[in-house]
Amino acid sequence: MTLASENSGAGWDLLRLDYQPMQEADLPEVLALEQRVYPHPWTHGNFVDSLNSDYPAWVLRDTDGTLLGYFLLMLVVDEAHLLNVAVEGAIQGQGLGRFLLQQACHCARQLGMESMLLEVRPSNARALDIYQRYGFEPIGRRKGYYPAANSQREDAIVMRYTL
Repeated sequence: MTLASENSGAGWDLLRLDYQPMQEADLPEVLALEQRVYPHPWTHGNFVDSLNSDYPAWVLRDTDGTLLGYFLLMLVVDEAHLLNVAVEGAIQGQGLGRFLLQQACHCARQLGMESMLLEVRPSNARALDIYQRYGFEPIGRRKGYYPAANSQREDAIVMRYTL
């Protein structure tokens, strides 16, 4: 467990949290969290494929073992792509999303990446605010990228951060 030095998990003793690589044994809890926080969650197959592809994937647990959040990256040449990041809904807004973002950037830097890309829904104001405050900049838009309610589609804002 290597935690980036900045303490950004307001109200959490980050050194006491358990931050470990995601394992297939974590998937039932990861999927349950995913389904609680996203209207269009990833499938079990999405997570298995990512783990089988050796994508960097990490889970964050409280001292009692409760899953608090996770992230997954895909590495392409010198750029990391943040595929998925989530924090348990009841504890969102307490700094753990920023902490996981910080850990994802630290992980990517350690693996020699020069920048990180991500997509975010324009309607996800909380995530947009976190990414912008962290230093991610919008670089484009993917039309109809996300599934939305009533068989509609929602665009994605593509953002980049220089590591």
